[in-house]
Amino acid sequence: MKESSGNHLYSQEITGWFSPKTYPIRILLIDDRPLVGEVLKRKIGSEKDMEFFYCSNPVRAIPMALECAPTVILLDLVMPEIDGLMLLRFLRANPKTREIPVLVLSTEEQVSLKGEAFAAGASDYLIKFPDPIELIARIRYHSKAYINFLKQQEAYEELQLLHESLEQRVEERTKELRQTVESLQNTQAQLIHAEKMSALGQLVAGIAHEINNPLQFIAGNITHARQYTEDLLALLELYQGSNPDPSPEVKAFIQEIDWEFIREDLPNLMSSLKVGVDRIQEISNDMRNFSRMDQGRRIQVDIHEGIDSSLVILQHRLKANKIQVVKDYGNLPEIECCIGQLNQVFINLIGNAIDALEMENSPASESGDTSGRSPEVSLAPRVPTICIHTEIQNDSLVIQITDNGQGIPPEIRERLFEPFFTTKPMGKGTGLGLSISYQIIVEKHKGLFTCNSTLGEGTEFKIVLPLHLDATADGGEGESESATIPLPRENRDSPNSGIEQWATA
Repeated sequence: MKESSGNHLYSQEITGWFSPKTYPIRILLIDDRPLVGEVLKRKIGSEKDMEFFYCSNPVRAIPMALECAPTVILLDLVMPEIDGLMLLRFLRANPKTREIPVLVLSTEEQVSLKGEAFAAGASDYLIKFPDPIELIARIRYHSKAYINFLKQQEAYEELQLLHESLEQRVEERTKELRQTVESLQNTQAQLIHAEKMSALGQLVAGIAHEINNPLQFIAGNITHARQYTEDLLALLELYQGSNPDPSPEVKAFIQEIDWEFIREDLPNLMSSLKVGVDRIQEISNDMRNFSRMDQGRRIQVDIHEGIDSSLVILQHRLKANKIQVVKDYGNLPEIECCIGQLNQVFINLIGNAIDALEMENSPASESGDTSGRSPEVSLAPRVPTICIHTEIQNDSLVIQITDNGQGIPPEIRERLFEPFFTTKPMGKGTGLGLSISYQIIVEKHKGLFTCNSTLGEGTEFKIVLPLHLDATADGGEGESESATIPLPRENRDSPNSGIEQWATA
């Protein structure tokens, strides 16, 4: 029992609020006479599961009730400072003590007084000093009822939390399903262009998969091998110093293996191996950069990295056709774009340039087949060249990809960006490369995509990208006036809007 007004009858410390799982019976007696507190404490002293708290100052009654969290309150009806009925009304008005059972203690058994007590919110009415058995029984009865109420409140709160958790899980699941649907839509759009890009995807995935593990193994051990080699050479030098006159057999073997050359060349050999591994890692990184799948998400990137990655992917075709690549790069800042989709544009344009130069160097061209060419076109041999030029113009990034092939006739140039239009033989192309590139540049990135070609001189594709892309630009459907070569309305809507979300795999 504790005295809150200076009468320290007991030194028991008030514990905190009840545990969410266990609810001990706690009794708070509010009475201005300490003798009453002593008597009642003795009456319930044999009950080990009960905790007793005492407050002699009614002014401190409510704060102390909030501190000790009683399961039942014993309240004296007559007190000097605050009337018991008034304090009872205060307890019932406080939301934190409103439901605590209050047993009124009085020396008078008047019907009118009982009525006033129950009207003010009393849970029970007892005459001082009640029989211990009756007192304990009533305390247990009302405490049990209040504890049941607390458990119901706790269960309700847990139910509310569970309900909120279920709503959150449903929302997360809905989001996952929505993302799954979007992913399926993107996959469906990718399948449209899969025929042309399947060989490229197999090449990138196969090489990256096959060389990654051994490359990591070699790169991780070559440093140690180099250190071991230096240590062994140092050890041999120490042996030579300690034994300057070896046996004839050792001298003969040293001369046979040319020890002096090995000692000088072995460190150079390890350095050469390190350079080779670094080069392979660069190529592997370029392939990974090219094959990034950004799913329409814009990131800050260096456009030159995407172009270089595309050139690495097509390096085997460039070498096979002895095509010279001239890179005239300007000083470009990083821009916010969908790099996976731009990589697709670069691979389409450079691949088409290689196709044009390859056709020019084909046996049909060498034998004098000039079908589709103007009679004025010169067939003089030339070095097949692709020039890639980048620069900044008027707050825009300009990319020009030019080849010195035979050019594109005007009647074909007018239809370049139409979906499914192609001049390549059956099985060589789907006619979607330039159409998808147009949507990526013009509709997705709000840029310009033009083609200039002169027969006999070559073809130039020009891409103009804004340095600062509007965050609200979503690449939606609709005609765009930014393209120099218009695309017919019926074809602009023909592949579906999911195509613009395509990115290289």
